[in-house]
Amino acid sequence: MRYAVITDRAESDPCPDLRGALQSVRAQPKPSITEPSQIAGLLQAMDEYKGTFVVKSALLLAPLVFVRPGELRNARWEDMDIKKAEWTFSYLKQRTNIRDKRKLVVPLSRQAVAILKQLHPFTGGCVYLFPGLHPGRPISDGTINKALRTMGYDTRTEITGHGFRAMARTVITERLHIDTQWIERQLSHKTSERLGESYDRAQFLDDRRKMMQAWADYLDALRAGHIQQRKTG
Repeated sequence: MRYAVITDRAESDPCPDLRGALQSVRAQPKPSITEPSQIAGLLQAMDEYKGTFVVKSALLLAPLVFVRPGELRNARWEDMDIKKAEWTFSYLKQRTNIRDKRKLVVPLSRQAVAILKQLHPFTGGCVYLFPGLHPGRPISDGTINKALRTMGYDTRTEITGHGFRAMARTVITERLHIDTQWIERQLSHKTSERLGESYDRAQFLDDRRKMMQAWADYLDALRAGHIQQRKTG
């Protein structure tokens, strides 16, 4: 509006008169399950999911990689290196789904690789790991949440596709006692350190590889009931 006034497109700037008229939007944290006993129940429910094999594969992979939902549904076979057990992709800018130049390497646990090997005969000829109903497009952004609701979970109060990130962040810290730097790097959270994005791109890969395998093994133990359930005090 100031530009409009300067260029004679408007007589005045009304914005100061609106200050305080609109409340700032506050981001609401996504619901998640972080109690081990409840995670075990969720994993067991996922094993029993009766939907399509493609959606079930996406569900099973989600907690193992805990990437953003948009990154999971847009996963491409060309970005998967099964031999190296790595998934390397460009970040998706939030809201726009436009890929930028930064890369994230997701080390794949043995369990994640097994899911991909089972999935490949069905969708390996497609661009996306999880193709949707429309040719050349992945599953929709609501598919994972719909599957969770089908399993009986309330995506407003219990768990969403995005909630697998909070699950991993919380439980890996509290139960596996792993360095938070490794977790934050795997979550691809921006660093607060000056020049951090420029110099921190490839750090902790070996450590994150060990972390991702430890996390997958922990989830398997929960699923099988081999871990004593107790709340943190």
